[in-house]
Amino acid sequence: MTRQTASIEIDVLGSINDVDARAWDAMACPEGGPPTDPFTTHRFLKALEDSASVGPGTGWVPRHLLARQKGEPIAAMPLYAKGHSQGEYVFDHAWANALDNAGGRYYPKLQSCVPFTPAAGRRFLSRPEFTSVGRAALVEGAVRLAAENQLSSLHVTYCTADEAAAGAEMGLLHRTGQQFHWQNDGYGDFDDFLSRLSSRKRKAIRRERAGAAEFGGQILRLSGGQITPEHWDAFWQFYQDTGARKWGSPYLTRAFFDEVQAHLRDETLLVLCERAGRFVAGALNFIGRDTLFGRYWGCVEEHPFLHFETCYYQAIEFAIENGLTTVEAGAQGEHKLARGYLPVITHSLHWLAEPSFRDAVARFLDAERRAVDADVEILTGYGPFRNGTGDTK
Repeated sequence: MTRQTASIEIDVLGSINDVDARAWDAMACPEGGPPTDPFTTHRFLKALEDSASVGPGTGWVPRHLLARQKGEPIAAMPLYAKGHSQGEYVFDHAWANALDNAGGRYYPKLQSCVPFTPAAGRRFLSRPEFTSVGRAALVEGAVRLAAENQLSSLHVTYCTADEAAAGAEMGLLHRTGQQFHWQNDGYGDFDDFLSRLSSRKRKAIRRERAGAAEFGGQILRLSGGQITPEHWDAFWQFYQDTGARKWGSPYLTRAFFDEVQAHLRDETLLVLCERAGRFVAGALNFIGRDTLFGRYWGCVEEHPFLHFETCYYQAIEFAIENGLTTVEAGAQGEHKLARGYLPVITHSLHWLAEPSFRDAVARFLDAERRAVDADVEILTGYGPFRNGTGDTK
């Protein structure tokens, strides 16, 4: 332990319910007011646990860290012991296979993230005056927890760029990836956004929106008190359909959406497609301070272009109308590029216990970062805006 962190105690929490919500949120949302994102708030993590979406039998065992100085909470980290690599979206299956094939054991491991949520945000939570010392204490505490329990590794995924730089200085391995985000360039409305695109892309989006409108119903955008249990009943069907096709079974339980209705509906945007008195498709988004986070889509009827309309174009319209700067539409998907979502770099940090394995992964990550940088540069050049990039000036 360094001199800087010598006076700090680290508690390992078996549940988010073991810490006071106000104390946790003072570290998760130190700026006050609406959170930058809702995902590390006490209420969101509690919804995951209370709904049994994480916990016993899921492969996600809460081991949250709480750093105290003189008994007062100063920093915290959402943390889980993982028995698999599902629901993370920063893929390390090849690492697991390599270590297992070499006679090691990759699982269990420690994972600092928001389960099932590939949205970048703070993972080293702290009161503002303890940012530096809090990060150092949390890294020391997490590495010590892994080492004392003979776990293979620690992974901090979808952290901020600032956290990634600080973690790398502390000796953690830095990994990059990419997502596609839409940025609001001060657009007055959706047509203003379209006017900045190349003629071909503008016509393609208009054609898709016209095609989606032919599904024969109406599209509703609902948030806060507009959302009722009936809407969650419909969305649960959509989520099950997507979960069955993508993962074999849904990650989230039905009870999670009841928790969202009870505690997070003011930070929720549901986009539902209704036809002949029946909801046939929908998308779930969460609302941050400046960003709309697209999370899940599903349907019980297939209609041309309805996915693009519900997930991407409705999100852009909502962001413009509400003065949001960004739409994050989830992991992967180069098809988003043609619809105004440009590539951005994502970050994660990793600690590996076995030295030779760590060295091999470090060499891989050096090459991967160069490849990601090149990919982002090339893809940005293929953007839909008039000059081929996100710069519409």
